[in-house]
Amino acid sequence: MQTAKRFVSRLTRQTLALVLAGGRGSRLHDLTKWRAKPAVPFGGKFRIIDFPLSNCINSGIGQVGVITQYKSHSLIRHIQRGWGFLRGELDEFVELLPAQQRIETSWYEGTADAVLQNLDIIRSHQPEYVLILAGDHVYKMDYGTMLAHHVENDADITVGCIEVPLDEASAFGVMSVDDELRVTEFVEKPEQPKPMPGQPGKALASMGIYVFSTQVLFDELMRDQQMDGESSHDFGKDIIPSVIKRLRVVAFPFRNPVENKPAYWRDVGTVDALWQANLELIGISPELNLYDSHWPIWTYQEQLPPAKFVFDDDNRRGMAVDSMVAGGCIVSGALVKHSLLFSQVKIHSYSEISDSVIYPDVEIGRHCHIRNALIDRGCRIPEGTRIGFDEADDRKRFHVSPKGIVLITPEMLGQDYPHGL
Repeated sequence: MQTAKRFVSRLTRQTLALVLAGGRGSRLHDLTKWRAKPAVPFGGKFRIIDFPLSNCINSGIGQVGVITQYKSHSLIRHIQRGWGFLRGELDEFVELLPAQQRIETSWYEGTADAVLQNLDIIRSHQPEYVLILAGDHVYKMDYGTMLAHHVENDADITVGCIEVPLDEASAFGVMSVDDELRVTEFVEKPEQPKPMPGQPGKALASMGIYVFSTQVLFDELMRDQQMDGESSHDFGKDIIPSVIKRLRVVAFPFRNPVENKPAYWRDVGTVDALWQANLELIGISPELNLYDSHWPIWTYQEQLPPAKFVFDDDNRRGMAVDSMVAGGCIVSGALVKHSLLFSQVKIHSYSEISDSVIYPDVEIGRHCHIRNALIDRGCRIPEGTRIGFDEADDRKRFHVSPKGIVLITPEMLGQDYPHGL
């Protein structure tokens, strides 16, 4: 056991992780109008980017680059504030890599191009392995196990994968594997995904996580660059499908080792998925346990007072039931049911909130009734507002998702966006 731990520890020390955090996240509509998807708040006090970054630190990977591009101000500020605790003298860092036109005179044109344009920086760190991560998924994962799988299988490239329902697989890269987990086919976002053998309702989907032996990465990026005009310079669309027959590409199934089932992993890329994943955390025993001290999620944390609940009259009682409430919140004579309140939310008397996700610095006036809502940072909800009860009326003012979740932003209310999205 100790030998195995030392083996994994050596691999993580020889690895550079690159988090691709430049995506627009257009399916989140107005939530990503002024912020990148990895900067979207999640879980009461975190941002989505905190999950892959925490996985790196908890896995023993202390060298991390975050590649940014789209409306990255709030993301950059969050990382500067919350991720500066690593020890530079031990060669540990979370390094920001914004689009700088280091090689081309264009911005990043795809996930592979984003890595290619930072090739000189990667070389300067001299890693044995490069771990490519998506910065917009929520999960807990020990990357050391995946690195060990990569080395033990003598792989050139290892692709993290998870089972997904067949009717959802068109949103992912879908792969087929042989009995030794070698990838035999890879199709990015197919219209008709191929089911897994023996499981007609499931497909094997890429998580957007790749381990490359470093020289293989360099060679394939340079090869892809020469295909300009024929390639979109994307790992899933171009590089992985093109190397399956030439190189040894191995799948790494992401599973819960205790229960022997697919592990928790969420692509919170739509309003419905984001709302649902947040409210799942309220459950008695949620799949994603934020209270797990053995695998903590690190983040920037403001110094705030405890949440407060005031008034205890029969018709004016400040209380929250079956909910999560972050620091700095004041529930004043209002009722909150099955909802998640981020920091510094203020809810005034006689209001009732249910099945809703309320982002930081929101103020909800008196006599409001709100359900099935996702309210963006800094909104000021006027007194007497009703949301989630009349879909036709909600559509006139707000964005309503396919499953009926109402997204409200300051701009929709005729208000200015707050500083610090």
